[in-house]
Amino acid sequence: MAPKAEYRFQSASALYLGERENQEDAVASDFALGGDLGFVVLSDGMGGHNAGDIASKVVVTEVFSELKLQSGDVQGFSANIRSILLEATETANRCVGDVSTGAPSARGMGATLIAPVFIKDKLFWLSIGDSPLYLFRNGHLLQLNEDHSMAPHIDLLVRSGMLTESSGRDHPDRNCLTSVLVGHTIARVDCPEVPTQLFDGDIIVVASDGLQHLRDCEIRDVLDRKKDDSSEDIAGALISEIKTLDAPEQDNVSLCVVKVAKHRNKSDWGYDQMEYSRDNFLAEGQDPATSGWVANIRSSIARLFIATNETTQ
Repeated sequence: MAPKAEYRFQSASALYLGERENQEDAVASDFALGGDLGFVVLSDGMGGHNAGDIASKVVVTEVFSELKLQSGDVQGFSANIRSILLEATETANRCVGDVSTGAPSARGMGATLIAPVFIKDKLFWLSIGDSPLYLFRNGHLLQLNEDHSMAPHIDLLVRSGMLTESSGRDHPDRNCLTSVLVGHTIARVDCPEVPTQLFDGDIIVVASDGLQHLRDCEIRDVLDRKKDDSSEDIAGALISEIKTLDAPEQDNVSLCVVKVAKHRNKSDWGYDQMEYSRDNFLAEGQDPATSGWVANIRSSIARLFIATNETTQ
């Protein structure tokens, strides 16, 4: 009997500061060497609010930690992924609220969340806010998750003729969020019960909304041109395309590119066992499989944030 074909994932992450003074995005991913399970966690700190950079790191730390711990039991993880994502998000939301109330300068901080989970040929996700999750397949680009901002409502006004295309594109309320993690009740959560089927050759792009300074057709063209290249090359090409815009209001960009392939042999493709962004906030040498790691990271972030603000106020 011929060996059963298995799905494999190749991923790469990238960050770009843009024209901002601070990097308020955070991203982490975990795809085990030769495995058919992996996940990405990305968060965009709320621009214009206090400590958005800390908020995004808190969210990524909390959700990534829980997914890493739970994924040790693959069968249980696969069977309960939706409830695991929802519970991890609630924990992250509470943690953002705790840090926000723990230091006066942190009040009002918040962050988006997008957390896709890949299990064999199925894609699950949870998203809150306006960080997009793209699927590129057979030359077509589709945003899979909901956009929790005013942008869809403004686009509807443009389609109905109530706003011109240029007015809609430049509308001052376009990026106002309708759901976000701030420590209070979360207005909307996009976490489908039915996963998306993945196919050989699919490319998934997880990103902050800073990538959307590029039009969808421009993102599609980059992916189509680079579809046979590595995830790292694709991520680099997307950042390069953003840089060529030279937009004076360019937001932070964070992204993770995941290529999906069906292979019979684990040696068919090279993998990164564990990768983080260059702004990695997880200490090297720590064992992510222990519960103490979660508590240590959480308390370290809170202590670092409060200590920093106490010395700078």
